[in-house]
Amino acid sequence: MKDIDATILDRLFATIESRKGADPSSSWTAKLLSGGPEKIAKKLGEESTETIIAALSQDGDALANESADLLYHLLVLWAAKGIAPGDVWRALESREGTSGIEEKESRN
Repeated sequence: MKDIDATILDRLFATIESRKGADPSSSWTAKLLSGGPEKIAKKLGEESTETIIAALSQDGDALANESADLLYHLLVLWAAKGIAPGDVWRALESREGTSGIEEKESRN
């Protein structure tokens, strides 16, 4: 099996960005984007629930597939809000080496 890494997210995001302004009847991504952040966030919530259900009651393949759906819809929301993956990667990097407890306390 081909080794795959997280760069797939950058390629997927580029595809999502290329769908901005496309005909909503020609692309699921364009349809999501045309609905705006509210509709995308609602779909993200649905996908989150499906991911939780898969984690609690289904096998690893189901969880992987639901996780892929969840990540896709999160990337669509980022695109709709003008957030690039690099923005999130920088936020993660700034937290690297900091305990989760310390990081949460620093936000208050």
